[in-house]
Amino acid sequence: MIVGVPKEIKKQENRVGLVPTSVKEYVKNGHEVLVQSGAGAGIGASDDVYKNAGATLIDSADEIFKRAEMIVKVKEPQPNEWQQLREGQILYTYLHLAPDPDQTRGLIDSGCTAIAYETVTDHNGGLPLLAPMSEVAGRLSIQVAAQSLEKHNGGKGLLMGGVPGVAPARVVVIGGGNVGTNAAKMAVGLGADVSILDRSIDRLRELDDLFQGRVKTLYSTVGALEEEVAASDVIIGAVLIPGASAPRLVTRDMLASIEDGSVMVDVAIDQGGCFETSKATTHAEPTYVVDGVVHYCVANMPGAVAKTSSFALNNATLQHGLALANQGLDALANPHLMEGLNVHAGKITNKAVAESLGVDYEPMNKVA
Repeated sequence: MIVGVPKEIKKQENRVGLVPTSVKEYVKNGHEVLVQSGAGAGIGASDDVYKNAGATLIDSADEIFKRAEMIVKVKEPQPNEWQQLREGQILYTYLHLAPDPDQTRGLIDSGCTAIAYETVTDHNGGLPLLAPMSEVAGRLSIQVAAQSLEKHNGGKGLLMGGVPGVAPARVVVIGGGNVGTNAAKMAVGLGADVSILDRSIDRLRELDDLFQGRVKTLYSTVGALEEEVAASDVIIGAVLIPGASAPRLVTRDMLASIEDGSVMVDVAIDQGGCFETSKATTHAEPTYVVDGVVHYCVANMPGAVAKTSSFALNNATLQHGLALANQGLDALANPHLMEGLNVHAGKITNKAVAESLGVDYEPMNKVA
């Protein structure tokens, strides 16, 4: 199969779909890999490194889209990219379609087969291709929150871990999944006062065991959320419903109870955000202020640490990517990879995506 890796064009996205070691694996399996010149610059991988790994360097993204049978990316295709996709072509990347009807329509119109990293599952019911970026984003959320708390960045001038005689910042993490757990680890490590809210008692028990009393675990009710939000210095939105839009849990009215200069980091922004006042931002202008509260809502947070993120992502995506290259759509006999299928031949094939967008859903066995 001819596999294409275009350079990411989303604003300030420095990750790359295939790192050189992954290219070598595809080539070893008999595939031709087309890599756009400069695609690896953001992770410090030169064109020569890719050439030595067996890639064919291509100057134009247009040529890659024309020649490749499978496109491997990191972020969702931008408008000029989805217009270049074609019937029968496989797209393998993050999509986050639920809050993005324009992209969804573009993929439907293209006729391509679009497989989303974020909905591929494993035998434990986890999301293995989303997990590495959840880990990165969770850890980054505390770094950016600590910076945003600084006075010159609009924060209240508070040190996350405090000092002897001065209390640390109070951090509330909404959601006890992969993002929330990694955020809590970083916050605890910095010495913050941390609470985690979740609606799974079993998960709260696991977190209680994991942190050995170093965090407060709370069942997430409206009352508990309102109380914790009002008392917090930092709020981390770490809510995920696979494939679907994130619920808006922190309302505009709740902001009135939050002290000016507090910080809200919405890691769920790729799925529409879990704060009512969230809107997607970029690394160039990551924050804005609503009612005195600093909002950080960068839609590609892991892009800030592109090298770490790209290698972590490739570790997770390589196996399924090779299966698709080796077997084509026959690889979808794997039920976990099938869960990643979001669009095929002009149809939405993921139920959660379809319900979020209010469109018809067609299981794969009806559109194959």
